[in-house]
Amino acid sequence: MPLTGPDVLLVDTPRPKVRRLTLNRPEKRNALSNELRGRIFAELEAADLDPEIHVTVIRGAGPSFSAGYDLSADNTQDRPYHTARSGADWARHVVEGWFRVWDLAKPVIAQVHGHCLAGGSELAAACDVVYVAQDAAIGYPPTRLMSPPDMQFHPWLHGMRRAMEMYLTGDSITGLEAVADGYATRAFPLDALEDATLAFAERVALVPSDVQAFNKRAVHRQMEAMGIRAGLRAGTEIQALAFSSDTSRAYLSRFRRDGASVAGLVRERDKPFDDKP
Repeated sequence: MPLTGPDVLLVDTPRPKVRRLTLNRPEKRNALSNELRGRIFAELEAADLDPEIHVTVIRGAGPSFSAGYDLSADNTQDRPYHTARSGADWARHVVEGWFRVWDLAKPVIAQVHGHCLAGGSELAAACDVVYVAQDAAIGYPPTRLMSPPDMQFHPWLHGMRRAMEMYLTGDSITGLEAVADGYATRAFPLDALEDATLAFAERVALVPSDVQAFNKRAVHRQMEAMGIRAGLRAGTEIQALAFSSDTSRAYLSRFRRDGASVAGLVRERDKPFDDKP
């Protein structure tokens, strides 16, 4: 996927009525800075109001969909929307953002390849349909030394047993496993992923947007009746509390806001687990 450029988010319309957003920080594996998150929300909301657009696809430039939040940045600054501050509000802030995607009228499709980790896996989980490369690596490695996830979708989408396995090890699963669990919709060979995603988006776009809004909402209302919204919000409090553990505080105290420091600490964290690159 060769798209690169100075903008953190590229926008195009590859098929009729299909808007596409490309996360464009490939040198950082599309780490989710506040700037990038703000652009994503702005473009999704613009598409939601555009009568010529019926569906949006989100993908990543370079080798990964997204490796997670940008830990080299000061994420307390320049947040794209307001969240009530409590001193430990990051998880609540980002979960509120992902529900902004959930609450859009028009469908959003994630096209996932390469690494889809931590906050990147939250972004994909917030989308309505998730098409993945068969060999994608989907997981939440911060559970190893930092905290459980900000958005604790895993018991809902993967099931209790797989969620427990992923939380206790921080290990990733493949795209094929993600489909078997229920996190992803379908898996394809990497070279077929884009065409398959756009073909499905074109079919979605055939349905009028006013009808599609009710179709999307019907599924979400059933999940909400089972408690997903309340459960994910409650999970943000567990995540915030985890930062008070001795291990998490010691680990976070070593972070410096530069790429080399963060990359080194991540490699150190993952070395005992012998993760594949």
